[in-house]
Amino acid sequence: MLIYLRPNISITFKRLSFTVFFLLTQIFSWGQVSSSAQKKVTNSKIDSLLLDAVKSVESADYPKAFKTLFTVKDLAKSINNTQRIGHTCYSLALLYFQSKDYGNALTELSTTISLQQKDLDYQNLGKSYLLGSQINLKIPRLDSASAFLNKASALIEKHNLLEIKPKLNLLKGNNEMVNKEVNKAIRFYELAFKDTAEKDNYLIAEISLQQAKAYIANKNYEQASKVLKRSVAISKKNNYAVLNRESFQLSSELAGQNKNYEQAYKDLKKYLAGKSAISDIENSSATLLINNISQTALTEAINKGVKEQSLKVTTITAILIIGLTTLLALLIFSLYKNNNLRAKANELLQNKNNELVVAKENAEKASMVKAQFLSTITHELRTPMYAVTGLTHLLLSENPTPEQKKHLDSLKFSGEYLLSLINNILDLNKLEANKVELEETSFNLRKRVEDVLFALEKSAKDKGNKLHLEFDEDIPPELLGDPLAISQILINLVGNAVKFTRDGQVFVRVQKISQSKSDIGLHLEVEDTGEGISKKKQKNIFQNFTQGSVAINRKFGGTGLGLSIVKNLLDLMDSEIDLESTLGKGSVFKFDIKYNLAKSLTENENPHNIIYDVDYVALENRNILVVEDNKINQMITKKILEKNKIICDVADNGEIAVEKARTSSFDLILMDIHMPGISGIEATEKIRTFNMEIPIIALTAVTIDDNIDDFFVAGFNDIIPKPYKVEEFFQKIHNALKKTKVLNS
Repeated sequence: MLIYLRPNISITFKRLSFTVFFLLTQIFSWGQVSSSAQKKVTNSKIDSLLLDAVKSVESADYPKAFKTLFTVKDLAKSINNTQRIGHTCYSLALLYFQSKDYGNALTELSTTISLQQKDLDYQNLGKSYLLGSQINLKIPRLDSASAFLNKASALIEKHNLLEIKPKLNLLKGNNEMVNKEVNKAIRFYELAFKDTAEKDNYLIAEISLQQAKAYIANKNYEQASKVLKRSVAISKKNNYAVLNRESFQLSSELAGQNKNYEQAYKDLKKYLAGKSAISDIENSSATLLINNISQTALTEAINKGVKEQSLKVTTITAILIIGLTTLLALLIFSLYKNNNLRAKANELLQNKNNELVVAKENAEKASMVKAQFLSTITHELRTPMYAVTGLTHLLLSENPTPEQKKHLDSLKFSGEYLLSLINNILDLNKLEANKVELEETSFNLRKRVEDVLFALEKSAKDKGNKLHLEFDEDIPPELLGDPLAISQILINLVGNAVKFTRDGQVFVRVQKISQSKSDIGLHLEVEDTGEGISKKKQKNIFQNFTQGSVAINRKFGGTGLGLSIVKNLLDLMDSEIDLESTLGKGSVFKFDIKYNLAKSLTENENPHNIIYDVDYVALENRNILVVEDNKINQMITKKILEKNKIICDVADNGEIAVEKARTSSFDLILMDIHMPGISGIEATEKIRTFNMEIPIIALTAVTIDDNIDDFFVAGFNDIIPKPYKVEEFFQKIHNALKKTKVLNS
């Protein structure tokens, strides 16, 4: 049975009886032995030695356990019993792991996995993968740990290995706790607990302990106390010392949250006492190792004296006395040094713990300040952007001249790009963590590229540069993908080329390299004849806030974020960017990318090129209340609605909105969040006290990724972040009215 070790707990010497149970399990899980008498004798000796190893583990004699297992491994090799070799290597890997010797642990585990794969021993192979994940997590090698977990998961699903599935989910939960994904961790722990056999007391106690940690991290102290009691009851009954010790730490934390400081102090003392006991076990193991070495040396000296008959008895006696005295002196000195080192280590550990507590508090304060800043600056930037995009849409709908339309299209494109850039700069960590979701919609790639070049045309002319487009005519006009992402990639690459080139040429090339019935492969490159980038700087040019040199930064300006955003966006699209550059001659940035092909529709099938499924006729004469304190935003939202023949009323703040909702009849409410007086959330909560049916949509410029649940708890039906696409705006209004049956389905 696999021993699970939590990433945030000392795992030097896990519960001894659990290790004993594992070793006994390995003995009785082996297959039939050879009929050969010699093999029977050898296998019998192997089993006997394994029992000796069990006894050594029980008495904390780990050096002897190692020695016995090495002997077992040699015996198993002598009769070529691959299954016993594999099990012995696994046992050695586990002991090395418990001793923090991760290098030897991986070496033994590699042998184990190779033999188990050859023997098709899937049950034990799954356990080995899980142990591999634990070892790599402690080194740490997070990619390797994740790879082992994925292998174990695939093996368990393929061969229905129900026995080790709970352990897989437990380890997944532990990994999510390391990544601070507490809610995901709780779900994995619940799955692990649900699938664990009733007789597996240790695993149940360990899962419950991990659940308590997760609930404490979520500030759900009532649930944490409940599952912790379950873990404590099982651990006390079965004398699980390590789990008992950890439970005292959590009990102390819960008591502190409940302001029961006396109980918190008592539990903390018990935790520290248990921690000291574990240290004593480690030191006793070191002492036993010294004793073994001393005994071996003494025995060799005696044997040597017996063999050398020519030495006089008095000389032998003197040598033995001197040797024994020396060994005793070394042992006493070693114990003295060990105690001094242990005392210094404990003092150092206490100091480090105090420093970590202070650092943790400072980090939490900094994180809170950062979150408040991002929330404020996001709102302040998005509010004027809403005016830019909204007014652009209104102007485009008022029959502009072809020349005006061309400029308005460019303004619309630049506004969309600027909004996307704002979002990425404000949340670059989210982009690097691959948490940004790409959308898939139909778009014209050539038009996107031309929009980029048109937007940068004036900048290019100011620097005396010429822009060139080489676009493969075989590329279909409609592709499926994220148009904003490719626009952002190109505007960064072409913008950099224009910025770092003077009186030169900038080439944008788009070529088809492959095509099937469902997708198309493209090669894109941006070439310039500008400054170029040195070989040294090319290595880190795609990192945040990096430019070619200080001189270039002073000469050309910029934040150095553009190429970092390009790289992260291409990573999301399963692509890589390559750079070829020579100082003084220019640079070429190139990458390959795949897009799905859009279904071509005839004019009869889609006469107005409608992407969103909105029945605009059904929306006519619907009565909508717009709650917005910003006069410009009021005007924009009202005009957009009235152009589609929707009746619109306006409320300047939350109090007026509540009163109008109480005294008048509306089909839907669009509610801003940040307003003077009561907020949009508070206004919605008040409206819900007397009207639960009317659909309310949050029309807001705040960042909603982290607190989206708060909106729905308050009573909102949906959320439209500002600025928005007008089609998406009407789509959400249409959906909200359909769901509340204001419109017929």
